[in-house]
Amino acid sequence: MGKSFENYQKRKLISSYFSVVLSIALVLFLLGALGMLLLNTKKMADHFKEQITISLFLKESAKEIEINQLQKTLALAEHVKSAVYVSKEEAAERHSKEIGENFMAFLGYNPLKDAIDVQLMADFVTPERIEEMVSEMTAKAYVAEVSYDKPLVGLLNDNVKKIGFWILVASGIFTFIAVLLINSSIRLSIYAKRFIIKTMQMVGATKAFIRRPFIWTNIRLGMLGAVLAILALGGLLYYLNTVFPELGLFGDYTEIAILLGGVFLLGILISWISTFFATQRFLNLRTDELYY
Repeated sequence: MGKSFENYQKRKLISSYFSVVLSIALVLFLLGALGMLLLNTKKMADHFKEQITISLFLKESAKEIEINQLQKTLALAEHVKSAVYVSKEEAAERHSKEIGENFMAFLGYNPLKDAIDVQLMADFVTPERIEEMVSEMTAKAYVAEVSYDKPLVGLLNDNVKKIGFWILVASGIFTFIAVLLINSSIRLSIYAKRFIIKTMQMVGATKAFIRRPFIWTNIRLGMLGAVLAILALGGLLYYLNTVFPELGLFGDYTEIAILLGGVFLLGILISWISTFFATQRFLNLRTDELYY
């Protein structure tokens, strides 16, 4: 009979530990995923910004030396990612492929102009900086016009700010919820041992002595939950990097290490704080209050 009860207690304890580890792992995984999203919002935004093309259309009178000099100057500029010369023949060929027919056969001539397609570094893709560049380029005598998708640039910058703000708000809310969930799981596991806590206190054990084993046990559970969350986050990162290699999610190992290290430390910190206050609550209760 005694052995049966002991096995029951062990199963109950293991079940309690399992629920704590699982809740910690799930919550930390969610927080880590939000942190990953927050860190990579800029990368994703930068990727889309750098796809915006500014086309410098050149006049027929433009000399080859002027075109080459302009292209090299742009390519060497710190704010330019790439500057590619596109002849009107290449442009006509691309346009014909896009529309599915040879428009020059219909018109009888090529209406397109030679151009230099410029893609800027992400930090310089703002309406103000692009307008400065447009003013500078149109001032050159051999540049006919400068064309780019102005509404898209403004929309992209506005949306990046909004998305970053709401991800930050969501991260704050989920962090608060995470603390509550982990705290509830740990409190439930300690609640089952409230009579043991009070018995130890009644035989003269100090509060610090009673708290210590509970804190160390739940810190270890928090570490285990954090490790599981880190493994899941690593798998998620690997999958996303395989599907979207252009985002370069593994480009900054320091950033990834800080994120995963933060998840691990957060698991330890929340477990320690929750256990401390949960045990303190039962230590401060009177014996008759333990039954309610």
